[in-house]
Amino acid sequence: MAVGDVSMPQMHVVKGVRIGSAEAYVRYPNRRDLVVFEFAQGTQVAGVFTQNAFCAAPVHISKLHLSQTNPRYLVINTGNANAGTGPTGLKNAKDTCAEFAKIAGVNENEVLPFSTGVIGEQLPMERLIAGLKPAFESLEDDVWPQAASGIMTTDTLPKGASEQFEIDGVVYTMTGISKGAGMIRPNMATMLSFVATDAPIARELVQKLLKTTVEQSFNRITIDGDTSTNDSCIFAATGQAGGAEITSKEDARYSVVLDVLTRVMKRLAQLIVRDGEGATKFITVSVEGGANTQECCDIAYSIAHSPLVKTAFFASDPNWGRILAAIGYAGVQDLNVDKIQVWLDDVQICKDGGAAADYTEEAGAKVMNQSEITIRVDLGRGSAKDTVYTCDLSYDYVKINADYRS
Repeated sequence: MAVGDVSMPQMHVVKGVRIGSAEAYVRYPNRRDLVVFEFAQGTQVAGVFTQNAFCAAPVHISKLHLSQTNPRYLVINTGNANAGTGPTGLKNAKDTCAEFAKIAGVNENEVLPFSTGVIGEQLPMERLIAGLKPAFESLEDDVWPQAASGIMTTDTLPKGASEQFEIDGVVYTMTGISKGAGMIRPNMATMLSFVATDAPIARELVQKLLKTTVEQSFNRITIDGDTSTNDSCIFAATGQAGGAEITSKEDARYSVVLDVLTRVMKRLAQLIVRDGEGATKFITVSVEGGANTQECCDIAYSIAHSPLVKTAFFASDPNWGRILAAIGYAGVQDLNVDKIQVWLDDVQICKDGGAAADYTEEAGAKVMNQSEITIRVDLGRGSAKDTVYTCDLSYDYVKINADYRS
């Protein structure tokens, strides 16, 4: 059961983007598990990918193709990650691109492959290839919600975000989808996200916009601390809504696009946490007063990754000593614990490194019973701050992952 507002908004059409899907039976019958995106000629495409050294075959191929040209098509399958599959897996990813390129009438490197699902199994290529033509023939511009459903694995709900914004009298759209619920940790995770706008943006700025917004969204979430083999995030700017191309960060329009993309990316990332496998609590970990951003992140992730902290939140148990322990083992050098303050929402639980004099177990328990909670930490050693989003760790997380391959 997802936490909080996880509703699918109105998914506005992005001019220059069409999406198709098919039932390819990659793993499960009677569900759409093959999704394709088509971008108009001239679309500028950027991507960021997992930093896991064991990255999947489609990640290798997508990075290669992106370095060679501006892709026109994305091919995404769920149910099978095509990771840990060796030379055969690489060949299967290449063959997927080659077969789809024939259908679409483009070069092989104009197709990017993406996979998500079980690691270590070869793709059922006969079924996957058979699904390519039906997916291509179903291309439409107003099926973003169906695409969000088509890329799900253990997700309980499709995830989407969409905004329209106006610049110099022209109305533009920013729409995106994501998937992910487990094996989620920064440096991307077992998540896929595809976001597009019809604003005209130069390719180098498309890449900068993506990297900037991913850093404050998908690279600020964690569910279980596991960095996946397949995570990928694509941002495409079709330019089909008109207007002069944005070619400089100094262009006033750049900051407008950045703000919109940041909101869309954060929404998509937070939806993954809200739908974390077995999650019952959405937790914001905010660390301020750091000497630099890195130590704020180190402490935030130390808290967010701690199984003891996460299980305490699942139990609604204000065992705040676990939070202090996670702060202490985060590896921050010369940390003066006597200056540390900690709050659960507005309830101060730790003051100057010890129990706050007016703290009561009743007040802590009241916050812990909420479905959305903020842990705020002030290190008292500088002006840096950062925020990480996570969830609790429940019985269902173990059940879901124990039964994942069955």
